[in-house]
Amino acid sequence: MDKQLLIFDFDGTLIDSVPDLADATNAMLTTLGKETYPIETIRNWIGNGSRLLVERALVGKVEVLEGELTVEEADHAEQVFFEAYKNLSGSKTVAYPDVDSGLKKLKDAGYTLALVTNKPIRFVPKILQSFGWQDLFSEVLGGDSLSTKKPDPAPLLHVCETLNISSEKAVMIGDSRNDILAGQNANIDTLGLSYGYNYGQDIRELNPTEAFDSFKTLQDYLLKQA
Repeated sequence: MDKQLLIFDFDGTLIDSVPDLADATNAMLTTLGKETYPIETIRNWIGNGSRLLVERALVGKVEVLEGELTVEEADHAEQVFFEAYKNLSGSKTVAYPDVDSGLKKLKDAGYTLALVTNKPIRFVPKILQSFGWQDLFSEVLGGDSLSTKKPDPAPLLHVCETLNISSEKAVMIGDSRNDILAGQNANIDTLGLSYGYNYGQDIRELNPTEAFDSFKTLQDYLLKQA
């Protein structure tokens, strides 16, 4: 694997943010006078960005059908969610095992690190700073940094272009179908992690270039290639 650039997903790959996202979702639902849900239910709604999380919470299921919600309903609920998440963001969010040391080892080994998440960019710097990771990533994109987000290939190609590194020397690392599909759509090799948020689907079913069950095994694999 002659790779130079490692593009990481965030939620479900580097951090477990479900507790904070679930608390913010339930705070939104409470404000709107709606039924709240257990964390394990909300866990299955996470991974496609905040808008779809909000819409799923409003209808109480993964698939949101056309016409179930008005744009105005969803817009209002999303703003309520953002306010709740701003107040909660980071309080229960934790890094997955070996991620903190692993990112630093990969950077020390000469890799360029980038972060591409579907989380709104306004929430990303605070979380990065809470882990002391703000200087690890050469480029950071949120779900609203460009006009499209994963699984569209544009964010990955934008990172390659910005850092002047060819896509052949990049790899996309993530835990969900959006990450693997984004990499495949960009013709970038993909490394899947099985422990994150992928709606109960085994990441291997999406045919990533390689797949791992822990960040440590991913790290060791990449350090051998460095």
